[in-house]
Amino acid sequence: MKKATTKSKNAKPTAKIKPVSKAKAKQMVDELCKLYPDAQCELTFDNNYQLLTAVILSAQTTDIQVNKVTQLLFKKFPQAKDLAEASLDDIKEIIRPTGYYNAKANNIQQCAQALVARHGGIVPDNMEELIKLPGVGRKTANVVLGVAFGVPGWSVDTHVQRLSKRFGFTQETDPVKIEQDLQKLFPGQDWSKISITIIWHGRRLCYARKPDCLQCPINKLCPSSEAC
Repeated sequence: MKKATTKSKNAKPTAKIKPVSKAKAKQMVDELCKLYPDAQCELTFDNNYQLLTAVILSAQTTDIQVNKVTQLLFKKFPQAKDLAEASLDDIKEIIRPTGYYNAKANNIQQCAQALVARHGGIVPDNMEELIKLPGVGRKTANVVLGVAFGVPGWSVDTHVQRLSKRFGFTQETDPVKIEQDLQKLFPGQDWSKISITIIWHGRRLCYARKPDCLQCPINKLCPSSEAC
């Protein structure tokens, strides 16, 4: 027992995963796309304002939890103007289960107010204007652009960050640098599709704590696979 403990204390830090080739990255993604042919955004919404609001709320929580709270939120405030004029306390109470509800309530209301004031309540269809909105960064903007307007982009959420490093697609930790590495590996028209496919894989097999490598269709290709 003592020997095992000593070994653990003196263990070297885990080495970075060696980057895979562009050809191997394509093989891995092709297999995942076969596994999840119907991969799509799992948030529930009826219009672009609702999509944008739901994506902002999805930070640090699950889409399932977001869909639970937006069922009531969008019933009470179906359009940007409704949320812009709502009581902030009412918003906080509804979205409380998503966590960080004080900051999120401020963000989604200020975002709605900006949509009304600057864009007549309409969600803009370009990155430049989207990231000027309160609570909207590149990840959120790319989701909205891809889902609402068909503009390809990478949603570098926690799943994409984690799996991109496991797969050897990047060695970066900064989301913007990860996005840049992914852009170099894959054709631009496929970014949104691959992004959502990787997110689905992270939710269904390639878990954060204990990935199910034995059931994974790319376990012979993935440099991090425990099944290799």
